[in-house]
Amino acid sequence: MQRSGSPLRKDAQRNRELVLAAAREVYAEQGVEAPLDVIARRAGVGNATLYRRFPDRAALIEAVFHATLASVIEAGEEARRAEDPWAGLNGYLDRVFTVLAADRGANDLMTTGIEGVPTLERLHVHNAETFAGLLDRCRDRGLVRADVVTEDLLLSLAAVGRAAPALEAAVPGSWRRPLALLIDGLRAEGAHPLPTEPLTSDQLTAVLGELNHPRG
Repeated sequence: MQRSGSPLRKDAQRNRELVLAAAREVYAEQGVEAPLDVIARRAGVGNATLYRRFPDRAALIEAVFHATLASVIEAGEEARRAEDPWAGLNGYLDRVFTVLAADRGANDLMTTGIEGVPTLERLHVHNAETFAGLLDRCRDRGLVRADVVTEDLLLSLAAVGRAAPALEAAVPGSWRRPLALLIDGLRAEGAHPLPTEPLTSDQLTAVLGELNHPRG
């Protein structure tokens, strides 16, 4: 029984690796809304095999993107430890946009309101806390405009970040230009009053969800 069971376990592990490799490719090409049967075909397995390994889309996304999302959380920790909060903010934004530009699937996850992915949920909370802390520290030093709030920054990042993969494909590194414009808009020097009130946290969540599931 042990001998007959061992090959099955090896096959199951091999199938899992095939599905993950195929999912990484497909998500990078098409985004995380890509049909699961496309991933199964790319992996050379049946749909039933895919669902045995990953019971739903969220489980597959978690397995594919866990390491990438966790690396962004660690980058946020490094930014929090920076002695110079402006340098920490700039370095963290560069790291986030590098991830957004490199992989359309990761971009979908980080710039929209997809639910049910544990590491992504941790990242969203950590990301907001990281930006809030860095903005507060920068504001205390007179480095950022007094009226900018965390929701302003998160919305701006999502809007600009959605274009990052297309910009990278057109001209590598060209996403750094709109990012630099965004960062300059945070500076206290030369700031003009903003015309409306910022979004609340709930309003921002609704907007990001709409980016992922626009009304037909």
